[in-house]
Amino acid sequence: MRMLVLGGTQFVGRHFVAEALARGHQPTLFHRGRTRTDLFPGVERLLGDRGGDLAALRGGCWDAVIDLSGYVPSQVEQSATLLAPVIGRYLFVSSLAVYLDPTQAVLDEAAPVQEPEAGTYGAQKVACERAVEAALPGRALVVRAGLCLGPYDYTARTVYWLKRLARGGEVLAPGRPGRALQLIDPRDLAAWMIRLLEAGATGLFNATGPEQPLTMEGFLDACGAVVGGGRARLVWVEDRFLLDRAVGIYEELPLWVPEVWRGFHGVELARARRAGLAFRPLAETLGDAWEAERREPLERDADGLKLEREAELLREWRAHRPGDAAPAANGDRG
Repeated sequence: MRMLVLGGTQFVGRHFVAEALARGHQPTLFHRGRTRTDLFPGVERLLGDRGGDLAALRGGCWDAVIDLSGYVPSQVEQSATLLAPVIGRYLFVSSLAVYLDPTQAVLDEAAPVQEPEAGTYGAQKVACERAVEAALPGRALVVRAGLCLGPYDYTARTVYWLKRLARGGEVLAPGRPGRALQLIDPRDLAAWMIRLLEAGATGLFNATGPEQPLTMEGFLDACGAVVGGGRARLVWVEDRFLLDRAVGIYEELPLWVPEVWRGFHGVELARARRAGLAFRPLAETLGDAWEAERREPLERDADGLKLEREAELLREWRAHRPGDAAPAANGDRG
């Protein structure tokens, strides 16, 4: 299958292209040529910019387009309209952030989404979805992906917790230990999306994991097992306390989604599972991510909670809740 990949050199795209090659497909990468140009030697590359320069796409013909870099509705509309006559299907990677009410206990594909005029990240993704569907009626495949964790993650989601537990000491753990957590390895997501294309699938799918229910405590224990974090002690701090102190959900405490927005970690996956979505063990995801970081450390747009800020928050928490003890992570629970 000839595949045009819009993006393809960072994180999910990197894994998608690797999987496509492993399965015998012919990916062509369209990107600006600024990121990881050393990857995938021999793969055809078309240089351009979604912000206006699409000239390199003219005259091509592909079985499928995989849009991994669509965030601006006007740009997605432009690429989908341009390519519609010369492609078979258009796979747009969207986000679970599109849903209107994340306070619902469970979100499925029929749940209401944000209005495009809202201007939020989720609303922008909704507008992108609609642009693709309008340009390619009956030929659009939309995947609303959840939090991706794994090797070559350029966000702080994966490595922050691995590095922090490896350092040891008292670790600020957000929310309740039993808070539900959903996430997916980008390699599992990529392999499944390719199988969908191979099967001729269209329509809308939520896509996150893992196989079995996961809690924040279970995730942190798994991180500790990978890095040998036996000297780390988790101190669980309530959502309200962290929100009142403007702790950054993305920048400072990756994977912390306050429990009031429980729907983001209660996503219904029946449709994706029926279509073959499968998951590798969390320990494998974390182990591979830790090894990749040690072998190829990446620059990131956020590094997580600074140690000084963490210590300050823990001091305030103890003053706020003087009777609380700090249980040990990974083994002795105090």
